[in-house]
Parts: sequence; structure tokens; C-alpha cells
Amino acid sequence: MKNIHTNNAPAAIGPYSQAKVSGGFVFTSGQIALDPQTGAVIGQDVQTQAQQAIANLGAILKEAGSDFDHVVKTTCFLADMGDFAAFNDVYARYFTSKPARSCVAVKTLPKNLLVEVEAVAELI
Repeated sequence: MKNIHTNNAPAAIGPYSQAKVSGGFVFTSGQIALDPQTGAVIGQDVQTQAQQAIANLGAILKEAGSDFDHVVKTTCFLADMGDFAAFNDVYARYFTSKPARSCVAVKTLPKNLLVEVEAVAELI
């Protein structure tokens, strides 16, 4: 296994890595709407937060040797399922290959954010 780290995504805020590469796949940790340089929360609405979380995810995929077109599975966490449609508007712009996906509402996300996204992708 190989640890993945890029300065173009927020550093892990706990005892985990941004991603792991194993068996021809990259497994990312969940990404939230943090500025990679400052660690500050980006946005107050689900669309802005989704945009930043997915941008962070893209940076990790790139560092690992993959991209959005090679994502096979995502898991998406929303603080409010009422944000499902607005979240999908952003998600659909990036995941055009339509990977398998789970999307669930959770009680609380880190830093009380509205969305978190993780992915499993093939290496290119």
C-alpha cells in the first residue's frame, strides 16, 4: 500500500491519510469544504461546500494517478437530505461517468459542514 498526500487538498485533521493506493485502486478519505492552504471552511451553502469538497477530492485523485472519469464508487454524506437536489447539481458536473454511489444523511459532519464525499477509483 502507498499513502497519498498532496498540498492541493486539506491535510488530514485526524489520524488518517488523504488516500491509499492498493491493488490498482485509490481509496480516498472523505473530503470536506476546507481551503487546502488555510484550512478555513469554504461556503455556507451545500453547493459551495460540495464544489470545494469535490475539488479537494480531484486533487487527491490526481496525486494518486487517477481522475473523476475513473471513479467507480462514491459515498456522499449530507447533513440534510433536503440538500439532495442542490448537491446533485454540483456532483453531476464532475462525475459524468456516473459511478456507483451511496448518499446518506448523517447527524453531524466534521466542523458542522453540510457535505462530505469519498471515492474509490481505478489508477490510470
